[in-house]
Parts: sequence; C-alpha cells; structure tokens
Amino acid sequence: MKLRVAWATAAAVGLVAAAGAAVMTGPASAAGAGCSVKYKVASQWQGGFQGDVSITNLGDSWSGWTLEFDFPDAGQGVNNGWSADWSQSGSHVTAKSLSWNGAVASNGSVSVGFIGKWSGGNPVPAAFKINGVACGGATTSPSPSPSPSPSPSPSPSPSPSPSPSPSPSPSPSPSPDPGGPAPQLHVSGNKIVTADGKPYRLLGVDRSSGEYACVQGKGTWDHGPVDQASVDAMKKWNIHAVRVPLNEECWLGTNGSPSGAAYQQDVKDYVRLLVANGITPILDLHWNWGQFTGVSWACTDTAATCQKPMPDAKYAPDFWTGVAKAFKGDNAVIFDLFNEPWPEYGTGDTTSGWKCLRDGGNCPGFSYEVAGMQRLVDAVRATGATNIVMVGGLAWSNDLSQWQQYKPVDPTGNLVASWHSYSFNACANEACWDSQIAPLAAKVPVVTGEFGADNCGYDYMDRLTKWADKNGVSYLAWTWSPWGCSTGAVLIKDYAGTPEPGIGEGYRAHLLTQNPYA
Repeated sequence: MKLRVAWATAAAVGLVAAAGAAVMTGPASAAGAGCSVKYKVASQWQGGFQGDVSITNLGDSWSGWTLEFDFPDAGQGVNNGWSADWSQSGSHVTAKSLSWNGAVASNGSVSVGFIGKWSGGNPVPAAFKINGVACGGATTSPSPSPSPSPSPSPSPSPSPSPSPSPSPSPSPSPSPDPGGPAPQLHVSGNKIVTADGKPYRLLGVDRSSGEYACVQGKGTWDHGPVDQASVDAMKKWNIHAVRVPLNEECWLGTNGSPSGAAYQQDVKDYVRLLVANGITPILDLHWNWGQFTGVSWACTDTAATCQKPMPDAKYAPDFWTGVAKAFKGDNAVIFDLFNEPWPEYGTGDTTSGWKCLRDGGNCPGFSYEVAGMQRLVDAVRATGATNIVMVGGLAWSNDLSQWQQYKPVDPTGNLVASWHSYSFNACANEACWDSQIAPLAAKVPVVTGEFGADNCGYDYMDRLTKWADKNGVSYLAWTWSPWGCSTGAVLIKDYAGTPEPGIGEGYRAHLLTQNPYA
C-alpha cells in the first residue's frame, strides 16, 4: 500500500551535524535527456536528518520533473519536505515538481529538500532518476561530526494585482517533530509561550464550515471529513494551528441542525483530534444572533445565518460560558471572542466604535444589545478557564490602531490581539504594518486570525508572511476549504490537501520552511 508522508516540525534538541553528498551524473538514456543530482545530508541528529537535493537538467527543457530514489536502509524515510510534492512507498521516494518550479531550462537547476528519519544507519541513496532517466555515478556516505548544528531558525473592494511565483529556493529550517499533543500555551510579555517558557507561534489555516453548515442543512462540517486522514493532510503542510469558526445558535441549540448537544460533541471531538495531533485549535465565534440594518449591504436576518458587526448580549455570553466550561483546563485550546468586528458602521465613527467594541451595551445604530469584549472576557474567566483569549479591532479586525487603549481587562494576562489582513483592506502594505501592527506586536502577541488575497496568486500572502516572520507575528490563512479558487482565499482542491495553484502551493511551500518554536 502506498502511504502519503505526514508532515510535522518542532524544536530540535541536541543536534549532531553530519555532512555527505552524492553526485549522480550520466548520459541521457534517450535523445535530448540527461540529469545530474546532488544529494547532501546537511545535518544529522539521533533518529533524524535534513536532506538537501539539487537537480540539474542536462538535456532539453523540462515543463515538469519527477525525482525518484530508493533509501538503502529500511529505517530511513521522509517526514516532511519542501519545494516538491513528496511521497514514499516502502523504500521508494518520489518528489514531483510544483507549478512554480516545474519549468527547468537546459543546464538549469532546482533545489528541494526534506526532513528525514533513520534508525541503524543513514546511508546515501545509490541511484536517482529524473523523469525516468537514470543519473548514474558513485556515492559517498556521510561521516557524522561532533560539532553542534542548531536548527535554523471576505470583504468588498477587491483590487487586482499580479501573481508572481514564490521563490523556488527557500531556506527551510524545520526541526524534527517530538510527537505528542499540542502544547499548553499562555502569554508572557509579547509572546505566546509553552508551559516551559518557549516562544511559540500559531502557524496554520482556518477550517471554515462550523459557522454556516448547521444552519444550511449541511451537517456540522459541510459534509467534509474531520477524521485522522484529514488531519494528516494538514500535517503534510506543516500546519500547527487551525482556527475553527463556530455558530452561536447551533452551539446553544436555539437554531440549526445539528444543534445543542450534538453540535457541541462534534466540536469537542474535532478539537480533541487536533490537539492529539499536535495542532492548536482556535475556537472562533463567527456567526451570531442579532439584526443589524445600519448599512444597505448588511445581512438583516436576525438568526445566526450570516456575519454581524458585533456579538449580541442575548446569547454570546452564554455561548462563551459554555465553550469555556467545555475546554477549561486544556490550555492547548485558544478562544477567539469574535470574528471580525465592524461596530463603527453602526455607531458612526471610530471613537464610538472602539467604545462599543470594548463596552457593548446599547450602541448607537444597533437594534440589539451588544456584548462588548469585556463582557465576553468576563464570561470566559468566570468559569475558571485560563485559556488564551483573542480580541480583534475595528474594520473587520484590520484596524488595530487603538487596540491597546481599548483592550479589555483580563485578570489572567492571557490576552492577544487578533488581526485580519486581506489584500483589499485599508491596512494592506508594509508601511501600514510597520506603523500600526509592529508597535503593537512589540507589546502583546499578535495573531493574524485570517489573511488572504482577492486573487488566487501568492503575491500578497508572500509579502505578509515574510513581514510576519520578521516581526514575530502568528498567521492563519483563509481557508482550508475546497471551494474552487476563482476569486482568492481558497487554499486546497480537496480535503486530501491538494493545493490550489499559486495561492495554495505558495503557502504550503512557505509553511514547510517554518518552525513554530523559532
């Protein structure tokens, strides 16, 4: 049986360097074909190693390529890889080009790599093929060295932009996965940290459907799988956090099907599955009760069938009381109090909008009583839950300019800023991020709960992830849903994790270079 490889990374401890290379160069087995492969064990530690592979085309141009080789030892394998679609069946390893690095001119090269495992020995593969063409030559085995080798470290107004391919030569630095459940987390200064004080970033995706499916007759998860295989598909992308949007009325049993206890159990089961697989779940109140007619384009349905500008006082505090009781004591689970606030569209200006966001009550322009962020924090903490709580800003949580001034009081100190960033938002460039987000990230943890673009390219996401990596900001891309990428913000073609060209392939390639502990 052919098994797809599961991806995962975490902090490496006590690495031991190893270096070795194999160069395979041979004549073409057919006219116009030929190849050279350089295989190097870049670093090695007990039970694991990093393999770097450089491929050179010595024949006619390629429109796509497939690398094949066999590990000599039964204990060798690929855990995760980058810049190619890696798979392994028995000892046989296959790496297929992605859309952005498949074209290789004559005498051109492309580099790929992986984190591997070994037991007993880690000999270099003896032979390689590219597109079925053998690249012959001698190999040399690596000689481990005692020197240490540390791990390198949905809104309106879209604007068209080009979609350049991501760089084909990233510098990945994932560390071997220690296994086990997702870490228990809390806030320390401007960092999210583990129980032993190690900084930890939330890097992953949003898994939409829990907010809408139950009120649309589609079950809890829109008939999509929430089983081990679906989580393994996420791990192949090196996903370490999944934001799970929820529906207030379905949780409380006032609307939808399933709802009440059945819906709650589905959520609990999925959360436990994610945690057991080392993935941090982030539970988000996404759709809620309350009629808003402050703008002509707003959804005016009173029931929780669409996105509202603020949570309601009728049900939202009870929702968070229930969620907090269900998961208190497990600080691997994070609470995102409200998806995307935009109260200023009702109150009339940003100052009153910030006050409404924090304090709630009878906010101007609202026909329902609003539950402010302070009330929701209080509801969570009243249960005894100390889980990290995420709080957003204005303008669909894209505006964090006065977050520090209007943040709610949290007696546990486990409060982080929730930021959303799309290419069509007002704060959608490095100048704004440097002036508004970076100063806040120097004081409190910032988690980009959603980000994406209005096209299916990776250009905007590439800029944002590079900026976020530099500034210690976490990020989760919208969305891990196979809806078809025609206007953007869809990462996958299916729940097996087949990436959408451009946006999905680029983001997956980037995630595979990341270590949440770095």
